Amino acid sequence: MTGTFARRSIRRRLMAYAAGIMAVTLVIAGFGLTALFTRNLERRVGQELDTHIAQLAGALRFSPDGTVTLSREPADPRFDRVFGGLYWQVRDDATGQLIRSRSLWDQELDLPDDLLTPGVVHVHDAIGPDGAKLLVHEQAIIADAGLAEHRVRLSVAIDRRELDQLRAGFARDIAPALIVAGLVLLLGFAVQIRSGLKPMDALRSGVADIRAGRARRLDDAVPAEVSPLVEEVNTLLDHQEAAMLRARDRAADLAHGLKTPLTALSADARKLRAMGVTDIADDIDELALRMRAHVEREMARARLRHGAATQAIALAPAANAIIRALQRTPAGEDKVFETAIEAGMTARVEPDDLNEILGNLAENAMRHARERVRVSATRDGDEVRLTIEDDGAGVGPEQLAEIRQRGRRLDETGKAGAGLGLAIVSDILDECGGRLELGASRMGGFSATVVLRG
Repeated sequence: MTGTFARRSIRRRLMAYAAGIMAVTLVIAGFGLTALFTRNLERRVGQELDTHIAQLAGALRFSPDGTVTLSREPADPRFDRVFGGLYWQVRDDATGQLIRSRSLWDQELDLPDDLLTPGVVHVHDAIGPDGAKLLVHEQAIIADAGLAEHRVRLSVAIDRRELDQLRAGFARDIAPALIVAGLVLLLGFAVQIRSGLKPMDALRSGVADIRAGRARRLDDAVPAEVSPLVEEVNTLLDHQEAAMLRARDRAADLAHGLKTPLTALSADARKLRAMGVTDIADDIDELALRMRAHVEREMARARLRHGAATQAIALAPAANAIIRALQRTPAGEDKVFETAIEAGMTARVEPDDLNEILGNLAENAMRHARERVRVSATRDGDEVRLTIEDDGAGVGPEQLAEIRQRGRRLDETGKAGAGLGLAIVSDILDECGGRLELGASRMGGFSATVVLRG
């Protein structure tokens, strides 16, 4: 579980955190706004109840015998509807007389038996008709009724179910607004996260460019938070490049060191042959030839540039230079070399690697050709196909299938030296991102096609 979480996308993880925090925030905001609405609603309702109390106080009348009456009742129609949700009552503490709204019918408000300070409004919760919860405002006044003063208790109450309905309606109304606000915030978080992670995308692109050979180092023009990582990666690349250079140098030194003993071994074989010991001499020559082939291959591998080239190289001049060199060799003097490469055709490959590819393939074609060797190039979309073919005996289907086997070492498919050029070319193409296609030539012999980036 921990490993799965660690491999999870940072963008998705941040979005999950943002969505969770936003959801909690919106829920808290919803409850907070509802509570604030309820508080202001009760304050506003309380002002209305106080207004009704003031109307009751202004309408109080006392008869000569001390009976309390109202000159007019509050105008709200809920007072006239039985259990209408809004109630008033007036109690004369001196006489115990009680008058009340029609909405109370035959009941009275169940109020606490507390001592009210005249002129001060008291707020209570009480149980009203039909078991309803009421919000009650009451006030005591001292009224002068002839020879005596009367302490009158004025009470007005409202059913809290009305407040609850208003609060629920407010919650229903605000919920869509909060959802829309949440979606907008989530979109904003997505834009923010995307913008914040752009340096990571640039870093990934930079690593891909290095792997593909389009760049050597990561660009250090990055935010301060990413800069230490870029510096560490570039330092690692420097160390890796230095280690590769040392390894190639050691391989080249080893190959050069073996060339002299191999030359001496070949000289000893000639001496043995001159002495008539031809069998031993032939064995030594064959072993020396195999060892020389391996040495030459390792020297070629040591010269590899590792990675795809960033600049396009013209193919025609390189091919013509290789052909001129081969024509001056004993094996090439009696061969006809043809080229079919457009003057402006280029491929993305290191110059030394291109010379190595052309040299090995053209030399193999020259060695096996009867009369002609042809070098041609065509463009196929973003790729360039460079073909070297001859009119020799070619390769049989079984041997062609054998050297095409995945992982097959091409220099082991025949006698010593046979296929070494193909092996070197294959190594180079593996490093520079190309590929090698083998087949039969239209001229009747063998065909090797190198596919490179255009």
